[in-house]
Amino acid sequence: MSGYGLSKERFALLFAVMLVAASGNTAMQSLMPSIGRELGIPDLWVAIAFSLSAVLWVVAAPHWARRADRRGRRALMRLGLYGFIGSMLICGIIVTAGLIGLVPPMIVFVIFSLGRAVYGTWGCASPPAVQAYIAARTEGEQRTNALSAIASSFGLGTIIGPAIAPLFIVGPLGLAGPLIIFALIGALVLAALVLRLPDDTPKQEARGRVVDYPSIGGMTRPPPQENGGEPLRLRWTDPRILPWNIVGVIGGHGYAALLGVIGFLVIDRLSLPPEEAQRSIAIVLMAGAVATLLAQWWLIPQLHLNPRALVLWGSAIAATGAALTGISTGIYGITMSFALASLGFGLYRPGFTSGASLSVGAEEQNAAAGMVTSVNGIPYIVGPPLGVALYAIWMPLPFLITGALLLGLVLWVKFSLPPSTPAA
Repeated sequence: MSGYGLSKERFALLFAVMLVAASGNTAMQSLMPSIGRELGIPDLWVAIAFSLSAVLWVVAAPHWARRADRRGRRALMRLGLYGFIGSMLICGIIVTAGLIGLVPPMIVFVIFSLGRAVYGTWGCASPPAVQAYIAARTEGEQRTNALSAIASSFGLGTIIGPAIAPLFIVGPLGLAGPLIIFALIGALVLAALVLRLPDDTPKQEARGRVVDYPSIGGMTRPPPQENGGEPLRLRWTDPRILPWNIVGVIGGHGYAALLGVIGFLVIDRLSLPPEEAQRSIAIVLMAGAVATLLAQWWLIPQLHLNPRALVLWGSAIAATGAALTGISTGIYGITMSFALASLGFGLYRPGFTSGASLSVGAEEQNAAAGMVTSVNGIPYIVGPPLGVALYAIWMPLPFLITGALLLGLVLWVKFSLPPSTPAA
C-alpha cells in the first residue's frame, strides 16, 4: 500500500488520468495560436474555439460531479478519457486535413470547435470521479494527502503539456502531431484503467467536486470531501462573499485575456513562421506555469500572508508583469515579464479562494467552493475573445488594459475590502 491509503499502482492510474487531461489540454492551448496562423484562421475564431470548450466545461462539470457522488466512478473516468481522446483525434485529423489543403479554413474551424466541445462536455467527467474514488477509500490524513497529490497533477500537467508538445511536431502531421500523440497517450491510460483499476466498490459514500477548467499554470484545489448531505444555498449577492466574487471575476478576466493573446504576441514579436514560433511559445508558457506553481507551492507557505494581502501583492505584481509583457519585443523580455505576471496571479488566486472561504461559516463551505469554481471558470468564456479583439486594435493594448484593471483592483481592495477573518 502507498502512503495515501491506496496501492501504488491504483494511485498511479488515478494520477495518470488527471495528468493526461491537464497536459493534453494545456498543450493544445499552446498550439492553438500557431495552428490558427498556419491555417489562416482569424485570431478571434481561435479564441472563440477556446472559449467554447470552457463554456461547456462550466456547464457540464456540475452534472458529472453529482454523478460522481454515486457508484460508477470508474465508468465516469472512462467517459472523461473517451471525451479527451475523441476531442484530440477530431482536432488532430481536421487540422491535418486543413494543413495539406483538403479542407478550407472555415470548415476546419467548425469541426475543430466541435472537437473542443467534445472535451468541454465529457472531458470534465474524470476529475470529480477520481476525487470521489479516492475519498471513498481513504480517511483522515491519508485522504487529505492523496487529494493534495492528485491536485498537483493538474499543476504538473500545465508544465509538461507545453514542454513536450513541440517534440511531437514532426513529419507530415506538423502542428497536428502533438494532438494525435496525446490522443494515443490518452488511449494507453484508458487501456490501463480498464485492465488494472478494480470495479467501483467503495466502502463509503463520497462527494465528487467540480474542478476548474484546466489552463496554463492552473491548479485544482483539494477541498475537504464531505460525506452525504446537500450544501446550503448561498446567494451571489450575499454581502459577505460578494466582494470576493468581484475580486475573482476581475482578476480572472485579466489572466484569461493574457492567455488568449500571449501566443499571438510571441509569433508577431519574433516574426517567425507559426511552426518555428511554437518552441518559443512553449518556453514562455512553461515559464509562466513554473512561476505560478512556485508562488502556490513555495512562496505562499513562506510568506504567511492573509487573503487580502495576497490579492493586493498578487494583483500589483501581475499588473507590472502584464504591462511589461505587452511592451517587450524579444523572447527574453516576453518570457521574464509573463513569468512575473504569472507569479502575481499565482499569489492572487489563492488569496481570492481563501478569502471567499473565510467569509462564510463552516456549514456554507460547500456552497462557497462551488461559487469559487464558477468564478474561476467564467473568465475563460469572455476573457480570451476580448483579449484577442483588443490585440487586433493594438498589440500591447490587452496587456496594458489588464495592468490598469489590476491596479484599479489594488486600489479598490486597499480602501474597500477589510482583511478576512473566519466567519462565526
